[in-house]
Amino acid sequence: MEKQGAYLLFIRLAKTVQLPFGRFRKGNPLLLPAGCYLYLGSALGKGNNRYPLARRLMRHASRTAGRTPHAIRKALQQMLLENGMAAETPQAASEKKPHWHIDYLLDRPESCIFHILIIRSPEKLEPVLARHLEAAPETSVPAARLGAQDTKNSTHLLYCTDYGPLLVRLLGELPDMGVTTCSSEHYS
Repeated sequence: MEKQGAYLLFIRLAKTVQLPFGRFRKGNPLLLPAGCYLYLGSALGKGNNRYPLARRLMRHASRTAGRTPHAIRKALQQMLLENGMAAETPQAASEKKPHWHIDYLLDRPESCIFHILIIRSPEKLEPVLARHLEAAPETSVPAARLGAQDTKNSTHLLYCTDYGPLLVRLLGELPDMGVTTCSSEHYS
């Protein structure tokens, strides 16, 4: 079973925030309205990293400076273990420092990862998935190339007006791709 691939984080932002994303747009803050956001990422692994997806997702579910992790973290850890996507020993919360654009949003107390869709594959799926998600009627782009500085024509952070139908469509379109989901409600 693949331990690498792409993922989609479903993030609830409880209130509108002005947020700089590191050096993105020269550090000028973006206005993000309250609501649902989708973040598309991947973890294909390099070197001796045996569990790249698990490592990346557990990092996303953590916050910096010992702040309370996202509520989904415990359910995510259990799901990764049950599906053979992580080591037998629990992964400790790392001393996380902002690195990717998404880290700045996920570190905010107003943000909450509430669902994760994982696509296990050794292929780089981000460009195709980004185009697909950007074309969905439920999504809009808050800022071009946000979270996708390594690409020319896409973004990896999208605002979503209604994630339910989008999630149902994605699950129907990706059945043969080793899709796994995790929700904070599963193990609360």
